[in-house]
Amino acid sequence: MAKLVEVIPNFSEGRRPEVLDEIIGAILSVDGIVLLDKEMDADHNRAVVTYVGEPQAAAEAAFRGMKKASEVLDMSTHTGEHPRMGATDVCPFVPISEVTTQECIELAKQLGERVGNELDIPIYLYELAASRSERVNLADVRKGQYEGIRDDIETNPDRKPDYGPAKMHVQAGCTAVGVRLPLVAYNVYLDTPHVAIAKKIAKAIRSRSGGFMFCKALGFEIKERNQAQVSMNLVNYKKTPIFRVFEAIKSEANRYGVNVVSSEVIGLVPNDALVQVSDFYLKLENFTKDQILEEKLRKEMEAQTTSRGLLDFVESVASSSPAPGGGSVSACAGTLAAALTGMVCRLTLGKKKYKDVQDEMSGTMKAADSLKMSLYALIQEDADAFDAVMAARKLPKTTDKEKAARLQSIQKATIVAAEIPLKVMKTSLEVLEFAKVAADNGNVNSVSDAGCAALNARSAVLGAYLNVKINLPGVDDESVRERLSAEAEKVKNQAEEMAQSIYDLVLSKV
Repeated sequence: MAKLVEVIPNFSEGRRPEVLDEIIGAILSVDGIVLLDKEMDADHNRAVVTYVGEPQAAAEAAFRGMKKASEVLDMSTHTGEHPRMGATDVCPFVPISEVTTQECIELAKQLGERVGNELDIPIYLYELAASRSERVNLADVRKGQYEGIRDDIETNPDRKPDYGPAKMHVQAGCTAVGVRLPLVAYNVYLDTPHVAIAKKIAKAIRSRSGGFMFCKALGFEIKERNQAQVSMNLVNYKKTPIFRVFEAIKSEANRYGVNVVSSEVIGLVPNDALVQVSDFYLKLENFTKDQILEEKLRKEMEAQTTSRGLLDFVESVASSSPAPGGGSVSACAGTLAAALTGMVCRLTLGKKKYKDVQDEMSGTMKAADSLKMSLYALIQEDADAFDAVMAARKLPKTTDKEKAARLQSIQKATIVAAEIPLKVMKTSLEVLEFAKVAADNGNVNSVSDAGCAALNARSAVLGAYLNVKINLPGVDDESVRERLSAEAEKVKNQAEEMAQSIYDLVLSKV
């Protein structure tokens, strides 16, 4: 799977769908973002939006959504049952696929700093991204809500935000940005309108009052249903499962002569959380998630898609078609080199033994990820460049004008066909530089992977060098030909020297 981050911004708007659509439109204006869910609650006057995307795209979408919310919502007039402190009340990042918690923490910090600087909105980091222990719990951060924080932020040093001004943004309020694992937002409705009972039950089951360790709970009155509600966030559904909380609420409700009417999940829920419920109530024996038809199909389809995609590329290289050829394969080798470099960084981040190089490894990881995507794009660009040369050669050449136009097209295409592999060389040389950092300071248990990264990057450079050389005779402009040749020679020599030094370093460590 691709690198994916889930983001679940909560907006203080649950009564005007057209306003929420404006905010979601801003989020979806970022390429690659996929909206998974949106929920609105009029009584709470709150909306929960869920989307996924690659890390940087996810952060950009969060910024655009927060910016739009600050323009269309006004916290100075906002009312609702749910505690709130900002137009974008909270914005948690959740690692989903090929992304570490540490990477998400970096995203949260980047977003917080940008929002604070560009939008003048105070930002508090919470949960796994918290800068202070007293800000881990969202309820502590949001204590006093909009009005309380507004009146306290300028004079109380404990209220100083992590980013942005120590002054409440009158319209947008302030926002908590954080990182957490997947949670279950879960509500249980009682057959009574008396909110006092719901509050007593919430107090009995929530962590901070001595209840379930991973349960946060509040009691609300839902006027439109004439019912009281126990509203929860189960922040670790594996250790505090839905069924256990549900049974406890039933038991507590019976003490007050009240029954549970129904329950609901807000937003998305992990499959495993519902499997736990089924297993508990059906008393299943030896049941596994692989017995779920859709789950089995998903795994099989993912495996086939992944292997098919790689196999398709391999088969296209092996075919009688001249493209993709050596240039594309060289770019592919560079892509793998960057991927391996990023892997070594991820296996180093978060390890106490390497705490002194965390910042360096984080920066190296980001650079390697960026180079990986650049080289991945060059796989297709090289094939396209070759196809362009072939297409130019097939242009008509009946008249003198057609001949001149054809020769001009061939020259342009040939220069591009030499420049693309030169770009592969230069980009792969950058990968070598970061592979050296990984080999020097990365997790020693993965030093061989850093060595493999260096060797793949070297192969990428040398293979692309051959593709530059084979195109040079077709370049008529002597100055362009000499420039391309000189640049290619310089990069090749640097890459061979650097790859050898990394290889020797790795051998000394294994």
